[in-house]
Amino acid sequence: MTSGATVWLTGLPSAGKTTIARSLADTLRAQGRRVEVLDGDEIREFLSAGLGFTREDRDTNVQRIGFVAELLASHGVLVLVPVIAPYADSREAVRKRHQAQGTGYVEVHVATPVDVCSVRDVKGLYARQAAGELTGLTGVDDPYEVPENPDLRIETQGSTVEQSAAAVHALLAERGLTT
Repeated sequence: MTSGATVWLTGLPSAGKTTIARSLADTLRAQGRRVEVLDGDEIREFLSAGLGFTREDRDTNVQRIGFVAELLASHGVLVLVPVIAPYADSREAVRKRHQAQGTGYVEVHVATPVDVCSVRDVKGLYARQAAGELTGLTGVDDPYEVPENPDLRIETQGSTVEQSAAAVHALLAERGLTT
């Protein structure tokens, strides 16, 4: 059976996590790889409905996603997880769960500066926060703990989506996870 793994893409809102994950998924599927994308927004709507944005709720959300990702990865699926996951201890708990199960785990920090994210503002969150309509925006008035030692750090400003996805693909190929 093909080895599965979880590729956790963490970063600020509008950093490009989901865009990179979907581009990479298309490439991997075209190569015959079993891939699933567990998008943070979709998971919140279906698996974590009812959770808010307190630290405890954010941790619960990350752990649920981590559980599902590890379950799929343990069955040979390459799972791409574009999720903010703002707290280092939550991400570390997911990594440790994967290690305990013998399942591959790769952390990718999509390191887009907040000023670039606020210009992209895919969901209008930064505009709502600036207008005083939203509080608790990760990286603005709620913390985002930057990964100290990710497996890969991608600075998306000045790079195309394809270049960013190719960087993740190269890391996966180096680790034997693309076939």
